[in-house]
Amino acid sequence: MSQSTLTRADLCEAVHQEVGLSRQECAALVERTLDLIVESLERGETVKLTGFGVFQVREKRARMGRNPKTGEPAAIHPRRVISFRASQIMKGKVDEANGRG
Repeated sequence: MSQSTLTRADLCEAVHQEVGLSRQECAALVERTLDLIVESLERGETVKLTGFGVFQVREKRARMGRNPKTGEPAAIHPRRVISFRASQIMKGKVDEANGRG
């Protein structure tokens, strides 16, 4: 399996090829879409993209951990993290692409 990365530029080019808008318009469309997702997550909202998955903000409580270098105890402050749960459709397509479906 080859290791490659899909970039914003790749998304913009794909939208350009599929929709036929100018590259500049496609770049603005992709950027605005990503901005809307980020803004929703900043507000603590769940972002559900049917057939793709769900982005959700979770609150992590404070806890004691340890410094992996020294082994000394270290306080881990409360924080918000983003989790992603892929849809069953996406999981199925990924499994099929890997010859497991």
